[in-house]
Order: sequence, then structure tokens, then C-alpha cells
Amino acid sequence: TDLRPLDILSEAVPAGRLARGMRVFQVQGVRGFQLSSSRPRALGFPASRLFIHCDRFPEEFSIIVTLRALRGPAKRNEYIFTLMVEESPGVLVGLRYAPDKLHFLFWSQERAGGWQTRVTFPNVSLSDNQWHTLILAVSGQSFSLTVDCSIPKDVVVETPFPASLSVRRASFYLGNRRRRKGVFTGLLRQLVLLPGADATPRICHAVNFKVATLSVPSVLQDVPAKPVSNEVLKYPYETDMKVTLGARPRCSKQEKTQFWFNASRRGLYLCNGSTWVSMLEVQHRLDYVEEYQNLVTNSETMGIEVFTIPKVGLFAAMANRITPPGSAIYRWTDGKFVHYQNIPTYQAQSWKYFTIGKKIFLAVANFEQNERGQEFSVIYKWSRRKAKFITYQRITTHSARDWEAFVIEGEAFLAVVNHREGNNHNIDSVIYRWNPRTGLFETNQTIPTSGAYDWEFFTIGPYSFLAVANTFNGTSTKIYSHIYIWLSGSFQLFQSILTFGAADWEVFHIGDRVFLAVANSHSYDSGMPAPSNFYAINSSIYELNITAQMFVKFQDLLTYSALDWEFFSVGDDSFLVVANSFDGFTFSVNSIIYRWQGYEGFVAAHHLPTVGCRDWEAFHTPEGSYLFYSSAKEPLSKVLKLKTT
Repeated sequence: TDLRPLDILSEAVPAGRLARGMRVFQVQGVRGFQLSSSRPRALGFPASRLFIHCDRFPEEFSIIVTLRALRGPAKRNEYIFTLMVEESPGVLVGLRYAPDKLHFLFWSQERAGGWQTRVTFPNVSLSDNQWHTLILAVSGQSFSLTVDCSIPKDVVVETPFPASLSVRRASFYLGNRRRRKGVFTGLLRQLVLLPGADATPRICHAVNFKVATLSVPSVLQDVPAKPVSNEVLKYPYETDMKVTLGARPRCSKQEKTQFWFNASRRGLYLCNGSTWVSMLEVQHRLDYVEEYQNLVTNSETMGIEVFTIPKVGLFAAMANRITPPGSAIYRWTDGKFVHYQNIPTYQAQSWKYFTIGKKIFLAVANFEQNERGQEFSVIYKWSRRKAKFITYQRITTHSARDWEAFVIEGEAFLAVVNHREGNNHNIDSVIYRWNPRTGLFETNQTIPTSGAYDWEFFTIGPYSFLAVANTFNGTSTKIYSHIYIWLSGSFQLFQSILTFGAADWEVFHIGDRVFLAVANSHSYDSGMPAPSNFYAINSSIYELNITAQMFVKFQDLLTYSALDWEFFSVGDDSFLVVANSFDGFTFSVNSIIYRWQGYEGFVAAHHLPTVGCRDWEAFHTPEGSYLFYSSAKEPLSKVLKLKTT
């Protein structure tokens, strides 16, 4: 069998000449064909143009499709392609989809007259206005579908794909079955037949799985940086772009991918579904950092959570140590944080803001018991009527340090880090799942942790990960922290990394590279001689090695009882700021901003005087970019403004 890819889509546009009824659109930075329903036969070509030496369809093969399907009626079926014999209504081979399933069709002639077999893959959601890449692998009675390089869906049927399917006098039709009903209404970017092989390994090595390619027509590929001739418009294409002029318009899901031109600033902005993102302007570079606001807090602050409530404003929740008065929430007003609400907390360690549908929540991790000797952390819900957070659900925790909220496959989860129970640091931390019927979080999974401080959730392609920072097992801080991967409905161990009093994980991306930084707080082992300084210790940055399928050490940075990392960007530059809290002698220690220098890694760029620094948060407003740090040793937190050139 000839194992070269057979590009069905390119065959329909030889030498870049579009057939009647085909237009090129660019959406989300990716081009695809829009097919017209008025002339379905014009979107076909003889199969003999692909099957030159043999008029038999391969017995084993893969079909690779990249498409963007529109949201449509719940029961609509649309054809991606068909292979049909002239003057016969039957489909020899075809692929069609409904809003929640995909059907593969083939004609079997082993019995008199033949019959059509349909292989259905349920729970395949494509009609979401997003790009997706499908890989359908066929071998005998086995059919496997991979969507965006996620876990394959396997189906075994009674009727095998025919070993000898003739394509004599047959034609391929793009997006239809030779009639107007069921025509594909979305965008089609890739349609490739790969004989004799499962294409998954050849496709699933790219970073952007949703538009991974094996073969794409030249008309859909990126325009060369410099035209090879004066035929600049040889491949014209259209976009769904709309540019609004005038005052700042609304930016919501309805305006996503639309543009706004700000004439006063001479800037072009793109709506990402929630905020306007600058597309054309002079890129700023970080010049220096200046003190902007001194915020006197209720007491020492263990953590900060900065968040935006749509149509209400920007807020900062402070996890304050002393009760009363508890912890405070501040609102950004006239360019400053102003006190907004007090909430009773018990040596609060951190806050986590998250949403479920239209509901807005804020969860606090309480470290100590309340006045009644009860120990629980609390989830608060935003009341639109009262315009403040009110108690929603109490959850029993054990010296809770951190909450992490995340969504997997459409389901909402909330994970708590339990630090210790009494003097026992080796206890379970808990992952809760949202129950839509009861409207409450319920225990879903427990994971053993050791004096844990932090959860960090992140995704890479279709895979979901959860990293825990283990700090102390009762005798040593030199212990393993773990990264878990979501498989078959639960988190399973993926990788263990040796850490030293780990207090924080921070995941970030630079280009196509994925990094994971750990903040190591101190080195202590009851069975070993004491080091000269428990607190001057390397914190490490790890990079994902896709080939090895693991994180490998990229760089060590000397830190002083580091408790937090925060990644942020200014213009095209990337930065990491570390919360140095104690050098073994004093809490007045410089925290450092590191600049990404490519081959050199992260290089110290700015030294910031801090006192017992516990947490950093980066945030942006229309007026500029800021860093916010909390002090665990004094009732004063600071907002710093990033000055750019």
C-alpha cells in the first residue's frame, strides 16, 4: 500500500483554483473553506485522481479532518465528505456529524445488493464555533476516533470495513452527499486520507492539537512574508472581522474576535470575550518599578486574590491573620484599592475566586478553629442584590493553606490543601466536585499530602494536571512533591519532584514552551547536621520535555525562604517575581524580578525591598500594570506600578 497522504481537500483546489461555491475565511487566526449549498456537484472530483494505480479503497486507513462547526439546530446532520458512485444514491464512504455525535458510513457488498453500515461515536461535541482536528482510524471491525489528540474513543462493530471496496466511477464530494440537504455549514481546513496507518502518532506531536496538520491546501497556508510576485491577491480570503469606531464598546462573548479602533490612541484592539486586547501599538518595555499605594490592612496578610466581577469592578481579597476583625475585601476605585467588605476568618491563608455558570464564588482557607472550636473553611457567594459576598457552604478542613478551582470536561472542581491535623502533617487533602442538582461541593477524591501548602492546576493540550507542594512530613522538608494527571475520572500520579519545604508551584508558558517553577522555603532534616543557613536555598524552574513526557530541571535560582512565584508579561517580555521572606537573620529581604533572556534563562532585573513577603499578584487596569505584595510580618501591603518605556 502507498502510505503517502492523499489530500482530498487539495485535490478539489488544484493549483489554488477555487471551485465554484468555495470561499476562504479566516477565523481565530486559522483559514478554512466555506462551502456553498447551491451547487453541491461542483464540490466534487473523480476518485481516480487520488487512486491512480488501484481502484480499490484501502482496507486499513485513517481520515484526518480539521474543521470549525457552527452551532446549529439540535437535530441537524451535516456531511463532511462523501464518496459516491455516479448515478447511485448510496454512499460508499462518508463522514457526517450531529451536534453531539459523529457518524462514519460505509457500503458493504458482501451480501446481495449490499447495505450501508453506520458507525456512531457518541458524546462528540463539535458544534461550538471552535477549531477541532479529528483522526478516524479504521481496521476491520475496529474504529477509533481521536478528537484534538485526546483519549481515543473505540468502537467495534459486527460488520467489518470491506476488504475490497471498488471506487470505479466514484467521486468525492466535499461537505455534501450530492444534494443540498445536509451541506456542511462550517469551515473545512484539512481532509486527508492516509492509507494503511493510524495517523495519530504523526499528528499528535504539535502544541496546538486543535489545528494539527498532516497536509493542508496551499491556499489555506500562511501568506509568505514577501510575495513571490505581484500577485498579492492570488489567494484572496475573507474574515468574520468587524471593526468598531468611536467610544470604547462592550466586549463580551457576543463580540469575541471583533475589533475596535481607538482613534485617540491610534490603537487597534481585539475582543477576547471579556476584555479588549491591544493588537497594534508600540510594545512597552519594563523600565523600573515605583511604589504606588501603601495599603494598611486589618493585620498581617498571608495571601492576596485579585479578581474582576463583570459589570461591577476590580477587587482584591486579603487573607488576614487575626480575628477579629477577620479579612478584608478591597475595591479598585479612582485608581486605588478602597475598603469594601469585612469577612470573619480564622488565620486565613488564601482566597480563591471562581465562577460556575453565572454564579460567582470566593473561597477562604482558614488555618485555625473558630470561637466554638470548629474548624472549617468557607465558600462565599456573590449576592447581586446585596452587592457583597455572603456565606454559601462550609467545608471541614485541617489547617487549610490553599484552594484551587478548575474545570475538567465541563465539570467544576475545588481542591483544598490540608496542612496538618494536630501534629500530624501526613494527612489527606481533598478534591470536591460540584453537584449541579444539590448546588453543593461534594467529596470526589482524597490525595495523601505532607504538610502541603499549595495546589496548582494546569492543562497541556487535552490533558489536565494538578501539582501539590509538599512542605514537611514531620521530620524533614526534603521530600517529594507530586504532579498528578487526570485519567479515567480521577487524578493519578504522573511525576514526583524532590523539593525543600515547597510552598508554591507556578505554571507558565513562553511561546510553545511550558514551565513549572517551585518556591522552596527552607531545608531542614531532623536526622542530618544543620546547614549553615536553612533559608538560603535554590528554587527551581522545570520545563516540560514532550519527548520524555516529564518535567526536567531548566534552571536553579538562589532564593531566601521563597513562598511564592508570580509570572507576568510586559509587552513582549516575560518576567518572574519571587517572594523572598526570610534570609535567616531578618525579614527585610529583597524580592527579585527576573527577566526572561532566552538562552540565558531568567536573569535578575529588579530588586524590590519587602518585609516578610508572602504573596505576589500581578494585575492590569486601563491605567497601567501593577504588582501587589502582601506582608506576613506587618499590617501593610504595597501596590507597585510598572513603569514602561
